[in-house]
Amino acid sequence: MQRTLIFLVLATTLAAQVTSENNEMLREGLKRYPDADTNKDGILTMDEGRAYLAKVRKKPSSEAKPAANGLKPDFANVAYGPHERNKIDLYLAKSDQPTPVVFMIHGGGFRNGDKSRWSSDKQMSQLLASGVSCVAVNYPFLDAMPIQDILRQCARAVQFVRSKAGEWKLDKTRFASMGGSAGAGTSLWLATHDDLADPKAEDPVLRESTRLVCAVCNSTQATYNLTRWESFLGPAKPEFNTSEAEGALFYHLSSAADFSTERGQNILRECDMLHWITQDDPPLFLSNPQVVSAPTNRGEWLHCIHHAREIQKKCSVDGVPCIVAQDEQEPKPDAVRFLLQHLKVSP
Repeated sequence: MQRTLIFLVLATTLAAQVTSENNEMLREGLKRYPDADTNKDGILTMDEGRAYLAKVRKKPSSEAKPAANGLKPDFANVAYGPHERNKIDLYLAKSDQPTPVVFMIHGGGFRNGDKSRWSSDKQMSQLLASGVSCVAVNYPFLDAMPIQDILRQCARAVQFVRSKAGEWKLDKTRFASMGGSAGAGTSLWLATHDDLADPKAEDPVLRESTRLVCAVCNSTQATYNLTRWESFLGPAKPEFNTSEAEGALFYHLSSAADFSTERGQNILRECDMLHWITQDDPPLFLSNPQVVSAPTNRGEWLHCIHHAREIQKKCSVDGVPCIVAQDEQEPKPDAVRFLLQHLKVSP
């Protein structure tokens, strides 16, 4: 059921003329959920799919509470933009001086997850105890906007916190990011993308820098230009449950044919972390524990060691410091120590 509901989420991003008569995902949705065809004409339209989705899909609450035994943020559900999921929780370290900051970005395939998970995270506790403040970030999902816009929303979160640095006693020159899976890929994108600061922007938030001093990426993807994956992962297998249509919908394009258009090429380039890696980028800590010779299932396709090694290969060409934890000798490097080192904080 979950997979078909995801298909419905993705299908609602297409143009209104797409129906179950010409779209495989809507066709499968109609077959599995005939009640979605509200006018009973045998065709599932975009509006019908959207209406049905609103009934059955439970959105994670942007007001989610921390776990009972978890840390409580000093500032909860602070809005950094207009979307309902443009919210952050700020956990302030105790210090007489402005503190460095680590952004904590949750995973979930850009379809689910919530910032509240960080309230019981051991690494956050270690960072706070070491004098590093933490910002847990929520962001919009793929049903609301394409990946290229989601990444920009996360960049805005960084800019927003920088704009509040004086008020919250934060050191805006020492910002880092960490996350797992989707949160890892987003952290990588933030660390490698050119600075998005626009000095002429009317919105003062957008005048702030998006640059980081380092990033920790757990089970990361190498790039969100999905057309590059087979070059370092090998051919996708049917059991990976991936397709060109799914790839197109990741960017809210109508079909894979749009990849060859100027707009499609610009989108792919914008989402390509490997493209953005240059010698001025900050150090990276990568940990992809699925060490396999080649992916054998969807989880490995999304998270295996070859993603991390492809990033490191590009970093080595451009002179960017990059650790792949699984390829290091014992004792393995520690992510929190890496963050403290590059944030210039004594453990």
